[in-house]
Amino acid sequence: MKHSVSDTSFYVDSDEEDEEKHINNDGEDSDYSIDSNENQQLRKPSSYSMQWPQSYRQSMDLYGSVPSPSIGFLGATSLSRLSSSFISSSLIRRQHTTEKLPPVRKPLLQPEADDHSRRSSQVLLPPLGTRKSSLRKDASQVYHEIESASQCTFGQAVLNGINALCGIGILSIPYAVKEGGWVGIGLLLIFAIFSFYTGLLLRYCLDSEPGLETYPDIGQAAFGTVGRVIISIILYSELYVSCIDYLILESDNLSSLFPDAHLSLGGIELNSHTLFAVFATFLVLPTVWLRDLRILSYISAGGVLASLVVVGCLFWAGLIDNIAIPSQRSTLNLATFPVAMGLYGFCFSGHAVFPNIYSAMKNRNQFPAVLLTCFGLATTLYVGVAVIGYLMFGDNTLSQYTLNMPQSLVVSKIAVWTTVVNPFTKYALSMTPVALCLEELLPIKDSKFYIYSILIRTALVLSTFLVGLSIPFFGLVISFIGSLFTMFVSLIIPCACFLSIWRGRISRFQVASCIIIIAVGIVASAIGTYSSVTKIIEKLVG
Repeated sequence: MKHSVSDTSFYVDSDEEDEEKHINNDGEDSDYSIDSNENQQLRKPSSYSMQWPQSYRQSMDLYGSVPSPSIGFLGATSLSRLSSSFISSSLIRRQHTTEKLPPVRKPLLQPEADDHSRRSSQVLLPPLGTRKSSLRKDASQVYHEIESASQCTFGQAVLNGINALCGIGILSIPYAVKEGGWVGIGLLLIFAIFSFYTGLLLRYCLDSEPGLETYPDIGQAAFGTVGRVIISIILYSELYVSCIDYLILESDNLSSLFPDAHLSLGGIELNSHTLFAVFATFLVLPTVWLRDLRILSYISAGGVLASLVVVGCLFWAGLIDNIAIPSQRSTLNLATFPVAMGLYGFCFSGHAVFPNIYSAMKNRNQFPAVLLTCFGLATTLYVGVAVIGYLMFGDNTLSQYTLNMPQSLVVSKIAVWTTVVNPFTKYALSMTPVALCLEELLPIKDSKFYIYSILIRTALVLSTFLVGLSIPFFGLVISFIGSLFTMFVSLIIPCACFLSIWRGRISRFQVASCIIIIAVGIVASAIGTYSSVTKIIEKLVG
């Protein structure tokens, strides 16, 4: 029997297909009753999902989803790999089994297989001895399993979106106002509107043809394999550099709590900043070795709550405790305004997971409302923090406002410790997609795969430690990410893909809007990247 996927994978002739047909014929589940020949053809594995990076969908589901299967009013979790289903066809597929994907070497171009219809009746399964089927097993080709679950509701999708938008960038918003002045808040609102619009464009790109589920899929549909690879590299680079910022964040906040901490090793003196950078690296390293990240995914779901706690502490300190540092406040700072551009852009870097959220929704007609709710709430939160934080600390605002808050206050300690704990789960979820995409390129088919996997993950963690230790400038690194990567992911690429996929079928207004957004994104990316890199070099040299 031939298979186009690696022979080292788990395969089983699916008994669930017959079960699904039985359910559909009984008519007991109207959501899954569409069973026409056309729809059955659409259910076959897409050529997009068979190309590198194949692990993107699952790893990004873990990275950007808030699992809450026990919260009734929010609906079910979106961690499972759901089929591509579009509003125009109303096609929905139920997946009955837990799935595992083989992180082996994947070709950039997947040849057409003569057993395409045969693969449609197969699913990847865990090695359960109780399955009544033939299995082919190779333990080296399995990574973390992702629970199959039902589709997410409106509330679940909103939580997923807010979890993607409201991250560590919220700590640097007052610093962004300091760098750009009060006028910069207007730029924040402009980026919010543009990002909301490009989020809608991603939806239209996904709806353009069956089989599109992820951001790399959109890139391939628009620009072929080259587009898929380039977009994947940009997305993974953004995640990798974000991990550097996590370590800088840990080091800054822990050293603020214990400024006198130090350690001497063989004549080498480690100050508090370096010591806690080493400490944070050793703590996150085992989490990156994990093959099953579901536990971390559940814990990181508290990211939304953590953001609200940190913001609440700032509001409490400013409005209740009346903390205010005498300082000047600027209306416009032209010299450092480009740095603020990158900081504001980073706030809306959730586009990498929006296609996953859309693909996982039960009612995809609600996606525009989900985007509007997410961007509305996130922007309101960002503006509130920007105003309160800059009013409190003025031009003395540091790159993380938690460092400005008086350590004698209880709310300050709560804010700092919440900031310290959260990245320990986020780091592994951000780094794992990067590791998996590299593991896909390994031609390893035996037990040594795990050794190479651990080496890759360890090397990635150590490299982020070295870079973070060399460039310990949280705000400037955030500005760099926002300028170089987020502008492309959130503004430039969605518009370019939309114009390519829908060329000749869209209005002049849509074309003009996309061109304007692309132009703004390119200018902001160029100026912001140059400014942030220049500032980093100045600090290193100085």
